[in-house]
Amino acid sequence: MKRIVLTGGGTAGHVTPNIALLPRLKELGYDIHYIGSYDGIEKKLIEQYGIPYYGISSGKLRRYFDWKNFSDPFKVIKGFGQARSLLKKLKPDVVFSKGGFVSVPVVLAAKHRKIPAIIHESDITPGLANKLAIPNAWKVCCNFPETLKYLPADKAVLTGSPIRKELLSGNRFKGLTYCGFQAEKPVIMVIGGSTGSQFINEIVRSLLPDLLKEFQVLHLCGKGKLDPSLAHTKGYAQFEYANKELSDMFALADLVVSRAGANAICELLALRKPNLLIPLSANASRGDQILNARSFERQGYSVVIEEEQLNSVILLDAVQKLFQNRNQYINAMAKSEQLNSVETVAQLLEEAANQK
Repeated sequence: MKRIVLTGGGTAGHVTPNIALLPRLKELGYDIHYIGSYDGIEKKLIEQYGIPYYGISSGKLRRYFDWKNFSDPFKVIKGFGQARSLLKKLKPDVVFSKGGFVSVPVVLAAKHRKIPAIIHESDITPGLANKLAIPNAWKVCCNFPETLKYLPADKAVLTGSPIRKELLSGNRFKGLTYCGFQAEKPVIMVIGGSTGSQFINEIVRSLLPDLLKEFQVLHLCGKGKLDPSLAHTKGYAQFEYANKELSDMFALADLVVSRAGANAICELLALRKPNLLIPLSANASRGDQILNARSFERQGYSVVIEEEQLNSVILLDAVQKLFQNRNQYINAMAKSEQLNSVETVAQLLEEAANQK
């Protein structure tokens, strides 16, 4: 039996594409194992699928000054030793990395053990973790055509992002029942990223009296960010996050207001959901969400408002215009050459495993 080690973590976006690959990998007969951090979000997400999980030491490598910059390199070195021991024991045929800092020692250890590693870069420009891993990888998958120029030509493959099959088969009626909504009134779904956005939450909640005149609002607000004072507001349903219900919620949504994480927007494209993107500010990140959002805007898939320009008046106007013009965006997304990413990545993994 062929064996694969998956790695990636830190945020849900570094894990969900790995989860999307699981059914196809099982069909192909792989024995699947996962290496992540001791207590990152990846541990909780992966273990519910019954995949053997191994935690290793993980340190963050930063571009800015922080006292942890002195201690974290030692955590990475320790993680490399642990990953090397695990790969010696597991003897996988191939490693697939979705990025995040925990993945760096795993990819380095794979190179040391002469195991082919394939990594996936979600954003337009490679993040620091993947920049460190790319020289040790056999192939590098990416989501955006613009990314190819940042990658070695002999390694780069445009695959798109693996999307969980179950997201495409949601039930609108179940979504209505779960949220307590009416069938006749359109639904706006608000997603603030895997941890939620206090900024987006506050603006959306301040607009509820206006939004609820025309729409119902389904709000995924993030852990610890529920507003108890709005618990019984008719037409407004708030949840910290969604698991199995997410596909039914997407089926229910007529519009989506979202951050612009690469995996999230690739899901919106696959689902053909008209969307308004509010990318994470360049002041709070390396600006990758802004680049992702602008790429989708250029292709006619999204409306984009940067956080610095956003206020309640602008958001209300943008949502109303997006709803009026929703078919224009649906048609543009329908013409996209959305790649069958799961199959494309699976074929690369097969090729790598068979050459070992």
